[in-house]
Amino acid sequence: MSDLQPTQLLEQQLFSDVIRERRSVRNYDPAVKISREELTEILQEATLAPSSANLQPWRFLVIDSPELQQKLLPIAFNQQQVVEASAIIAILGDLENIKLAEKIYGQAVEAGFMPEQTASSFIERYTNMFASMPPEVIRQIVNVDCGLVSMQLMNIARAKGYDTVPMGGYDKGKFIEAFGISDRYTPVMLIAIGKAATPGRPTTRLPIEDVTFFNEIPQE
Repeated sequence: MSDLQPTQLLEQQLFSDVIRERRSVRNYDPAVKISREELTEILQEATLAPSSANLQPWRFLVIDSPELQQKLLPIAFNQQQVVEASAIIAILGDLENIKLAEKIYGQAVEAGFMPEQTASSFIERYTNMFASMPPEVIRQIVNVDCGLVSMQLMNIARAKGYDTVPMGGYDKGKFIEAFGISDRYTPVMLIAIGKAATPGRPTTRLPIEDVTFFNEIPQE
């Protein structure tokens, strides 16, 4: 028998419902518009995701202008969710995120989460580390962290009654040009967010024994 209290069991069930009910939705009700205040709240909660050295390299370009959504449509290979969803959130990775290290660790000091000396040590260590890293390694770290925040964003949206679909199918070069994205940022994915017009299709997953191994990978 579980030792969890009734309220804890309820919270656990609600979380499980969010995970199980999330679908990749491609048909949205264009009449439903999520306010910028609520979008900001969703993004704020999403940024509680973990990141390497807490450097939070994610940047969000929220495209909620119908004119700009139409501009994005051919770049995203005419996927209709681009214009039907309430907004498209472009997840961008900041390849120069180390520049905000002083601000991030300074906030930690102000909040009483770490001594100033520790913060200074972290800033120096990570600044030197990033200076010596090959660009492809930095890009890989940024992509992983942006994947974490993206999944968190989609689950938070589902918890609030909205639907999403992550999109990798778009012309990144044309997107960069059309929206004036500088070399500092790398596009990771687009996420459509809104209210489903038709439910997302249920999908199957591989049996857990096909994807989980304890202590060693079986030989082929």
